[in-house]
Amino acid sequence: MSNIVYIATSLDGYIADKDNKIDWLHEIPNPEGSDMGFGAFMDRIDALVMGRNTLEMVLSFDCDWPYPKPVFVLSNTLKQVPAGYEDKIFLVSGELEEVVKTINEKGYNSLYIDGGITVQNFLKQDMIDELIITTIPVLLGGGIPLFGELASPLKFKHQESEQLLGCIVKNTFIRTR
Repeated sequence: MSNIVYIATSLDGYIADKDNKIDWLHEIPNPEGSDMGFGAFMDRIDALVMGRNTLEMVLSFDCDWPYPKPVFVLSNTLKQVPAGYEDKIFLVSGELEEVVKTINEKGYNSLYIDGGITVQNFLKQDMIDELIITTIPVLLGGGIPLFGELASPLKFKHQESEQLLGCIVKNTFIRTR
């Protein structure tokens, strides 16, 4: 069982700008349409866990539903899945350890953890096993940070770096316990 973060940040560690926008993620020319390893990553995971805010962001994209795996949405306020997504999105709430245990019991053991608050909450409870962070060469100067406060340091071992599109760097870190 593993919980994996796969996310992009600015050089200064933000996942969205001051206006909660992510347009800056797509400013790097990508003439060949590389998915930068996202497809291979999706093959590794069984399901996604994200918060309501991230779900709303994904639903606002002008594209088809991007996830071929079940998406578990953490929310205490959302009471029903948006129409048309009943077989793709599943609402969950409660303590993270119990939520993950329930998802694991359904056979989903390799989880993609997505969204700022969700990632921060998983880290606060030391429930992240791997971080895959793609750094975009832009300083946003503010916005939604990837990381928040922790009660104590969490140590990770750098596993690999990969340069993409000549200017983006994807780093993989494994949690050391």
